[in-house]
Amino acid sequence: MARTKEFDPDAALRAALELFWQRGYEATSMSDLVTGLGIGRASLYATFGSKRELYLKALEHYERGLLPPMLEDLSRPGPALPGVRALVRRYAAEAIEDDLRVRGCFITNTAAELAPHDATAARRVERNWDRLETVLHAALVRARTQGELPAGRDPLTLARMLLVLLQGMRVVGKASADPARIRDAAEQALTLLED
Repeated sequence: MARTKEFDPDAALRAALELFWQRGYEATSMSDLVTGLGIGRASLYATFGSKRELYLKALEHYERGLLPPMLEDLSRPGPALPGVRALVRRYAAEAIEDDLRVRGCFITNTAAELAPHDATAARRVERNWDRLETVLHAALVRARTQGELPAGRDPLTLARMLLVLLQGMRVVGKASADPARIRDAAEQALTLLED
């Protein structure tokens, strides 16, 4: 007869996400995970597989839980540019907020640490960025159709520029002690959306 799990796998996955997010993949050992999740090594392997598999499951959990609410504002009916501006300013604010900037964005962290040598992680990062770019592009197309965005502006090129800006702000925010650098870049980028 199989033993029932004596822990909540969802709570353990959230705890693993927090550990990986705070320390990074390489700096988080299996011992750290066993201690941080409060479960035995055998249970950890049986439930989540290897450290890499656990990391990828934590990344998926992050994508499911944290990104959709952020992108919903861009898909709402009505004027589109206020949602785009709010998203850029939210990223800028989070990139300079002490509690958030040190951890950064889990997707951006994965892009920097794992994607260069892990094809699965790279695909997950690309999938996330494609999703963000698609939502930005759709919002900017809607903005141009509604007359909010000048007709000469290319929504796809702008969406790609904003994607790179958003990810860049996350990276710079982790290392820079100058919040004006991020705020100024965000506001300058937003001028490209004006007449």
